[in-house]
Amino acid sequence: MRALLMSLCLASASVCFNAAAGPGAHGPNGEHLDAPSGSATAGGLGRLPDGSLNVPKSAQRRLGVRTLMAPESEAAASLELPGRVIAHPNASGQVQSVHGGRVEAGPKGLPLPGQPVKKGEVLAYVKHHADPYAVGAQQAQLAELRAQRELATQRLRRLEELAGSVPRKEIDAARSEAQALTERERLIATSLNQREVLLAPLSGVVARNHVAVGQVVEAGGLLMEIVDPGRLLIEATHTDPSLAARIAGAQLVLANAGGAGIDLKLIGAARALRDGVLPLSFALQTQDAGLALGQPVSVLVRLNESAKGIVLPAESLVRSANGEAVVWIKTGAERFLPQPVQARALDARTVLVTQGLAADNRVVVQGAALLNQIR
Repeated sequence: MRALLMSLCLASASVCFNAAAGPGAHGPNGEHLDAPSGSATAGGLGRLPDGSLNVPKSAQRRLGVRTLMAPESEAAASLELPGRVIAHPNASGQVQSVHGGRVEAGPKGLPLPGQPVKKGEVLAYVKHHADPYAVGAQQAQLAELRAQRELATQRLRRLEELAGSVPRKEIDAARSEAQALTERERLIATSLNQREVLLAPLSGVVARNHVAVGQVVEAGGLLMEIVDPGRLLIEATHTDPSLAARIAGAQLVLANAGGAGIDLKLIGAARALRDGVLPLSFALQTQDAGLALGQPVSVLVRLNESAKGIVLPAESLVRSANGEAVVWIKTGAERFLPQPVQARALDARTVLVTQGLAADNRVVVQGAALLNQIR
C-alpha cells in the first residue's frame, strides 16, 4: 500500500513539473517537456521536435511511400535557362494601316483572337478621313473635271458628225482627251470614298486583335497579328558565348504535361548581346504543344559534359519551409529525416543530386511531397 502511494505521488510530481515547464525545457533523458501529449513520440503519425517524421507502416502504405538506395553515377551535365515563346519570322505577320482612318468590319466581321484565317482574306477596312479643306479642294477639282469632260464629250460628238470634212486626227485627239478626262474624274471621285483593304498576310490564326469597329487608327499602327501555331519557336537567354557549342540536346518542361518534356532543336545562337544576354532559338519537335505567344517557359539544356552525383526522380526533390531543396531519407522502419541537398535538373523527369547524399542513403522516391506536408 505504501509503495502504491509513493508511485502516485511521483507521477503527480512529474505531471506538475511538465505542466510548469517553459518552452524548450528538457527532462533528464533529453526529452522535450513542453511537447504536447499524444504527439508522434507515442508512435503516431507526426513530426518530431528534431524535424524528422514518425510514420507508421500503415500510414506509409496509405501515402504510397517508396524508397530507393541510388548509387553514385555520372550523368550528362545540364542547365536550366529562362525562355519565352516567340513567333517564327517566316510563319507570322502583322496587319497595319498605311494611311490610317476609321475601322470598318470586313465581309465576315472583325476576326476574333484564335480564329483561323486564310492568306488574302479580307479582315477589315480602314476608311480615310481627310481634313475639310482637303475634301473641299478635291470636290472642287472633281466639279471642274466633270465640266471639262462634258465639254470634251460634246466637241467629240460634233467632230464625229463632221467626219467627212474634218481630219481623222482631230477626231482621235478629241476622243483621247474625253477619255482622259473621264478617267481622271473617276479616280478623284473614287478617292473621296476610298477604303483601305486589310488582308491576311498568311494562313494561320489571329493571335491578337487590337481594333474595334469605329476605332480611329493611325498610319503604321499595329492592328492584328497572325501566326501559324504549328511553327512557334522558343527563345532562351544566357550569358556564356560558348554555350551553344556545348549543347547536346534540350527539352521544354510544361507543368500541365505531368512532368513530360517536349524535345527542342537548336536552330540559332545570337552573336550580339541584347539587354546583356545572348538569345538561343529552339524549334519545337511537336506540331501543337498548346503554347501561347509570350508565355514564359524553362528550357533544360543537356551539355556534352558529365557530372558525378546521384540520379533521382524529380518528384523526390521538395522544398522545406524556408525554401531549401531537400529529400527525405528513411533512417528507420518508421522514421524519416529531411536532408538538404544541391541538385540540378537532368531532364523533365530526373534530377542529379551533387551534394548532400551518400550512396548508402535510402531516399524516398515516391510520396515525398505528401511526407513534406506532415506537421
